[in-house]
Amino acid sequence: MLPPLERAAAIQTLTPTLEDAEAILADWRLWARRNQLPPDGNWRTWVVLAGRGFGKTRTGAEWCRHELETGRRSRVALVAPTAADARDVMIEGESGILAIAPPGKRPVYEPSKRRITYGNGAIATAYSADEPDRLRGPQHDAAWCDELASWRYPETWDNLQLGLRLGGNPRSIVTTTPKPQKLLKGILSAADTAITRGATYDNRANLPDSFLTAIARQYEGTRLGRQELYAELLEDTVGALWTRANLDEYRVSRQPAMTRVVVAVDPAVTNNPNSDETGIVVCGLGTDGHGYILDDRSVRTSPDAWARVVVDAYHTYGADRIIAEANNGGDLVELVIRTVDANVPYRAVRASRGKIARAEPVAALYEQGRVHHVGAFATLEDQLTSYVPDAHGSPDRLDALVWGLTELIIGQNEWLVL
Repeated sequence: MLPPLERAAAIQTLTPTLEDAEAILADWRLWARRNQLPPDGNWRTWVVLAGRGFGKTRTGAEWCRHELETGRRSRVALVAPTAADARDVMIEGESGILAIAPPGKRPVYEPSKRRITYGNGAIATAYSADEPDRLRGPQHDAAWCDELASWRYPETWDNLQLGLRLGGNPRSIVTTTPKPQKLLKGILSAADTAITRGATYDNRANLPDSFLTAIARQYEGTRLGRQELYAELLEDTVGALWTRANLDEYRVSRQPAMTRVVVAVDPAVTNNPNSDETGIVVCGLGTDGHGYILDDRSVRTSPDAWARVVVDAYHTYGADRIIAEANNGGDLVELVIRTVDANVPYRAVRASRGKIARAEPVAALYEQGRVHHVGAFATLEDQLTSYVPDAHGSPDRLDALVWGLTELIIGQNEWLVL
């Protein structure tokens, strides 16, 4: 954003007409903070590495708007972790491309074609990072990649780069909260990458006091707060049973045929804003005898809603059983699942040892290269690589994963079957 005096001087040069007022409001250069404007230099990728609430979405949307409206770019790819994210955040969101369009210059949006068309013929097309093959053919001269650290398949970035071949200077903007994953670290280390860093509090003037108070109470002084608020790229936690390097080394894009698939559940026993998540992880046993993490569908919601997610995962992946930890919920866990589908095979399990003791044999399987993640699961992997024996809180996704792989590989001697 321009300093107040400089902005006021620019405004005073204009005649007091409605057209001038609209022009002032639409000129992002007058309102943006310095760290929301493109850097100088001959960069190919601009990474905006910033905390929650910084204004990353607005930054990406305004960069795209300027490039498309001025005709500097004619074919822009909009890539989000999922198709819903592309629609709900990048395009239709409160700071998305449609919302920031000046009066009279709103582009035409065709949801069925995933396409936005400007008056000069420039086009932006939405893609899901969950479908990397969709980016194999199309060519673009620019891209906006949102929350790249949460993309499941690294090859989405590779396919996008191969298609960035239109025009004389193809460029990308990446807007993301950092996670220490291999893809993001590789982009940050590239010689043609420009990096802008920012914290949540940079945008204090535009954030409600209640939000700032809530996040300070919950995250200030914590490791997660350093990542989510101050955009620090954190490395592995000393003492954690899993490492990023190990997860990356044995990660795969596709799995072999499965001999068994289970949906493992670590249920939350309360339903309020401070409740734990319900860990829901889909695990498979391949024909090669290795374990595969197929999906992470963990949620924070009501028992009826998470039960529906569990049953949907069971049918989607052709699972042969639902495994649910019943230390706290007891028979109610089975009841809520069978209310959704009375016929699903179900086993309730009760831990016979502590979390770390149960997790250690599973972590050993990872070290032996016998477990593979099919794609990336950012939040689950954050839990795996940061949880240590003296940590507070409940690692719900980690617990669900441990239940699933114990069922498939280690055997039932790790718990008491109810």
